[in-house]
Amino acid sequence: MIGMRTLAALATVLALAACGVKRDLKPAAGHRLPPAPYGREEPRSTAALLQPPVQAIPERNVELRRRSEEREDDPFDLPPTSE
Repeated sequence: MIGMRTLAALATVLALAACGVKRDLKPAAGHRLPPAPYGREEPRSTAALLQPPVQAIPERNVELRRRSEEREDDPFDLPPTSE
């Protein structure tokens, strides 16, 4: 008889194997791609729709600190006011 651990391991392996399928994406049967945006003649392809816009992936423009350094005085670091 198959043990619960063996059954769980088999289910995990099958689930992971199903995730590895790679093929071109197509709309579901009976559905179409979204309409073309205003000003475009043709709708965008599935590959173009899957590319995130530039605003979604900003580039890092700050050098990360590699070691501890003394902080500079911050003129905006004020204590809270008691009102």
